[in-house]
Amino acid sequence: MAQQAYMTETDNGGSGSERRGNRFRRLLERLVAGWRGDPRIWRRGIVVAALAVVLALVMLLHAQIPNRIGNLGSLTETFLPWLGAFIPLLLLLALVRRSATALIAVLLPATVWLNLFGGLVSDKTAPGGDLTVATHNVNAENPDPAGTARDVAASGADVLALEELTASAVPVYERALASTYKYHSVQGTVGLWSKYPLSGVRAVDIELGWTRAMRAAVATPAGQVAVYVAHLPSVRVKMEAGFTARQRDKSADALGEAIADEKLPHSVLLGDLNGTMNDRALNAVTSQMRSTQGAAGSGFGFSWPASFPMARIDQILVKGIEPVSSWTLPETGSDHLPLAARVKVDTSAS
Repeated sequence: MAQQAYMTETDNGGSGSERRGNRFRRLLERLVAGWRGDPRIWRRGIVVAALAVVLALVMLLHAQIPNRIGNLGSLTETFLPWLGAFIPLLLLLALVRRSATALIAVLLPATVWLNLFGGLVSDKTAPGGDLTVATHNVNAENPDPAGTARDVAASGADVLALEELTASAVPVYERALASTYKYHSVQGTVGLWSKYPLSGVRAVDIELGWTRAMRAAVATPAGQVAVYVAHLPSVRVKMEAGFTARQRDKSADALGEAIADEKLPHSVLLGDLNGTMNDRALNAVTSQMRSTQGAAGSGFGFSWPASFPMARIDQILVKGIEPVSSWTLPETGSDHLPLAARVKVDTSAS
């Protein structure tokens, strides 16, 4: 009787994890059925294996891809994380071809991708911090600037940067944000709103001929912080010229020089840089600042386009400041997603 009870209790295929493990093993056995004793498993799939090696080399040596022809290097680096989407496809082809050579080769791009981006997949957010900052390219054609302003202010940001402001929309943003932010300044098409006093406000020349960058010192409770707001020129993909970004690259160099000359030890850059942290053209800026998303975010933090984010071209970068958490905010009336970050300003280390 005891034996019958035991059989009744355990004759359900085991625990959920055991059943899943058994199904996976059966699936794997079906996929590799007939592989044993097949001398061709090492000769088949050479093309798939070669494609896997090429993919690994492109990701590993992306910095060596020249920009002389259509800025191909920068274009590759802009969408570099998405090259990982080819890995499952190559794995499937290797299984369909029943190729041991291809299966082993697919491990190469998988390893390179994990080395480059595996750290972004994990959640590095932490509690704490003493300053919340946010940035948003609001889009010059935004149909609801007042609603966008309220949505971004709801993030709880102490300091908020807006880019792509039009002369007609500025008064709308000013009215919508007045109750939350006592201090603000608009320089050209960028603006900064703050709960704390601003000083040393000035436009930053990024060699465009009109103002799309600014700098201000924010008197936070933890100390003075230099805050830069920038909207670098857009890049274009043209059939005859490829990925054109000459003006963007020139402006990035000018912005990098301005940040390098900053006298305050604690700096934040908020804005739309029209480029990712992988893009070598932004080295003048990214080489001296940390990405809050890369250091303390969860996931890739893609911000553009808002309908289906594929790249993080909007950035929150810090210098002399410790990122604590970083995240994207919900979609607004813009074609970009807003970004926010919580940071710790340690003036005792100055």
